[in-house]
Amino acid sequence: MTHDFYARVRQTLEDIDAQGLTKPERVIDSRQGPVIQVGGRDVLNFCANNYLGLAGDERVTQAGIAAQDRWGAGTASVRFICGTLGIHKQLERAIADYLGFEDTILFAAAFDANGGIFEPLFTDEDAIVSDSLNHASIIDGVRLCKAKRYRFANSDMDDLETQLKQARADGARTIIIATDGAFSMDGYIAKLKDIRALADKYDALIMVDDCHATGFLGPKGRGSYAHCGVGVDFVTGTFGKALGGAMGGFICAKSEVVALLKQRARPYLFSNALSPAVCGSSMEAIRIAGGAEGDQLRDQLFANARRYRAAMTEAGFDLLPGEHPIIPVMLGDAKLAQDMAARMLELGVYVIGFSFPVVPRGQARIRTQMSAAHTFDQIDQTVDAFKTAGKELGVIAS
Repeated sequence: MTHDFYARVRQTLEDIDAQGLTKPERVIDSRQGPVIQVGGRDVLNFCANNYLGLAGDERVTQAGIAAQDRWGAGTASVRFICGTLGIHKQLERAIADYLGFEDTILFAAAFDANGGIFEPLFTDEDAIVSDSLNHASIIDGVRLCKAKRYRFANSDMDDLETQLKQARADGARTIIIATDGAFSMDGYIAKLKDIRALADKYDALIMVDDCHATGFLGPKGRGSYAHCGVGVDFVTGTFGKALGGAMGGFICAKSEVVALLKQRARPYLFSNALSPAVCGSSMEAIRIAGGAEGDQLRDQLFANARRYRAAMTEAGFDLLPGEHPIIPVMLGDAKLAQDMAARMLELGVYVIGFSFPVVPRGQARIRTQMSAAHTFDQIDQTVDAFKTAGKELGVIAS
């Protein structure tokens, strides 16, 4: 029986590889940045979530080192036992103030934040109405909750209203609409103005996952809801992307909601506290993002996105529309996406092919991502590499 199990595992891996769905891990031998070392050489990096370019910033690095020097490597405990440090409270206050909320609860990962938000707050008397393209962590969090589940087509407000009507007709006590603020595989920004209007009409709460928005979308980078000029009830996010690039997640909400989550959210209660180094680096990243330098970085980020999008479109590549610095290059076939990514690395550009189950079958792509740290020259070099690889592989005309 044991032999049969391992044989099935090997067969599954072979099947994944045969379909071109194997996701290779390439080892990086440098700090995160616009140029990284892979395989003993420098290559341009166009697939990181390093939107403001702060992951390798020396100030962010040194702030993490100073925090670890003071507070040690970690707490060796969960928060409610003997794992809450002063720096945890400082980070909670910093992110809540930055994003305009009463309070914050920290998690070891943003996946845990989304996994822990629903079950403590909603029961089988309530309803969750979730966007079809929501991140896997939201999907898993909804599954852990006993609330009734409804699903609406991505950014389809007519379908959202249909689901809200149904939830009300089914007698839901409380309804919450759950959506990504920016959808990570496509770069679409949620229609939060319309969602806000429907939430008000049907007396629903709004939860937004802003992992791909916090730090660079909206005034001062406060996120998708600020970008759309609306208020929401809950924001989940991460320190692992624009805000320093380390790890860790959070939920911002009213103080009483945070208080209840600290009593009931299982990923919080049963996971070690964030390391002091992560907290220190994240607070320095928040300081930079919220100031005048953050405005300059955001201006550069979106200038880079416009330049890259225009050049790739002119070259004949199929891009998903949008304004976000996530810019997917659509290829369709999984093996083609892997071959394209491999050829781009040979040409000195590090990108990754995305395929099932990360994206639907038949929608394989290379998800390129801009950073404020990229120069126009680096963007132009990357477009030239795409042209070369694209012509060789028959993606664009020679």
